[in-house]
Amino acid sequence: MNIQKYIHRINSMKFLIVITTVLSLSACGGSDDDSSGEGYVKLYNTANNSPAIYLTVDEDFSTSDDDIEVTYNGVPYGSSSNTNTVESGNYFYELAWQDGDSTDSSDLTVVYEDSLTINDDAIHLIVISNDIVAPSVITFDIDIIEDDDDITYDQFNFRILNMYTENESIDVYLSQADETFNEADFLGQYAYQELSVNQKFDQDDYIFYVTTAGSTEVLFQSNDVNFSYSGQYVIAIRENTGVGTSPYVLDKISNSSIESFIDADSEAQFNAYNAISQHELLPEYEGQFSLYLNGVDDTPDIEALSMGKLSKPVLLAKGDYSVDISIADDSDLLLKNHLLSLEENTHKTAFFYLDEVEVDDDGDGNVDENGDGIVDEIRLDVHSLVVSNSSRSSIYDHEIKMINLVDSSEFSAFTIYFVRNDETIETAFYKKAVSFADSELLYLKNNTYQVYVVATDNSSNIILKAFELILDEQSNEQFMIVEVDETQPTGYKVSLFDQTP
Repeated sequence: MNIQKYIHRINSMKFLIVITTVLSLSACGGSDDDSSGEGYVKLYNTANNSPAIYLTVDEDFSTSDDDIEVTYNGVPYGSSSNTNTVESGNYFYELAWQDGDSTDSSDLTVVYEDSLTINDDAIHLIVISNDIVAPSVITFDIDIIEDDDDITYDQFNFRILNMYTENESIDVYLSQADETFNEADFLGQYAYQELSVNQKFDQDDYIFYVTTAGSTEVLFQSNDVNFSYSGQYVIAIRENTGVGTSPYVLDKISNSSIESFIDADSEAQFNAYNAISQHELLPEYEGQFSLYLNGVDDTPDIEALSMGKLSKPVLLAKGDYSVDISIADDSDLLLKNHLLSLEENTHKTAFFYLDEVEVDDDGDGNVDENGDGIVDEIRLDVHSLVVSNSSRSSIYDHEIKMINLVDSSEFSAFTIYFVRNDETIETAFYKKAVSFADSELLYLKNNTYQVYVVATDNSSNIILKAFELILDEQSNEQFMIVEVDETQPTGYKVSLFDQTP
């Protein structure tokens, strides 16, 4: 970094910055008549291949007779727990994940254990990072700030925490929301796993900027970050696992919530899936379509996508797009001006399918005017179902997103059962009902499942499809798409596709 620029920034800072006491990493001795006798514990999960992590705090894991033994709710990757109140004192703690159906601490799989000291009026922040198979865990003691001047002068407090990657320092800058990087003030340079001292600013909307250490090339710029209360925050920088090219994500962590900010100019990705079956009312359609964004031109964005296929992802700027699809090598449009909204750093998939509509021209509710038992007229509509792809990379559990593209007059929904070795359909723990043209999701742990897609027609349960699903540490997040297929013995098929490229 240019030293003169740095000195100029420090001398021209518009904000009041107060440096507080360096964070203590050891227990405080002695007692204080004004102390509360209570402190706090908080977990922040930055291990990107982890499932939800459970924190258990216990006076003595060897006995169940102690006064304090509590397991807090699981914390997914990129999230934090509430700031939980604990009596001051010495404890042991475990970090674990849920391998079975129970969340009792004795049934969890422990990945890390250690001792901790809860100090009066301080937050014991536990941060888990790196590979969940051999995680890195660091802790910080953060004093609770109770400064009357914060309320009087409308100020707030925060610290910067760098959890990006090992052996890489970052520079962090801050500007007001109506300013740019040119006006930004340098907050500091932070090594990996470093938590800064406290800084105090006026309540307002701000923009954060992140560069590599010593550089002025902005690799991350947040949208407006609002600070409207006299609280204290940890501003954490971690790895971006989304589709955008910025390497960073910023987490604003308060006592009770976490809000994630991605680079304001991050790109997005889009896939298409062709579930449009051939139909006698579409004689010119031969099982392929081409897709255009923002109007038809000479170059489709997705060309000649065959029925039952998922396209390769298309990288796009964030924004709103109109979608047209045409029959391959033809100007006839199957669909026109459907809206596709892509937020920054997101990956979405649009499923295109047919819907048979019974025509009621006179609006009297009767679609069989001559009473011959046959619907007088059928119209075909092409629709799109847009769903968000997962960016998770957990090795112990996986998101299965189920898509129902079965247009049936006999049933409007079905239930998918994931049956383990010691279960039947009736006793299956994992199951989900999915309506037509809708999606649902489940998180399944690594195991072998017998999968049954079951619909109910009057009083009968009908198996539409049955197959085996094996999930292990190499498995990805998956789409499970159920469609009509007259070539299959049951008349239906299930397709599995990875959600991640």
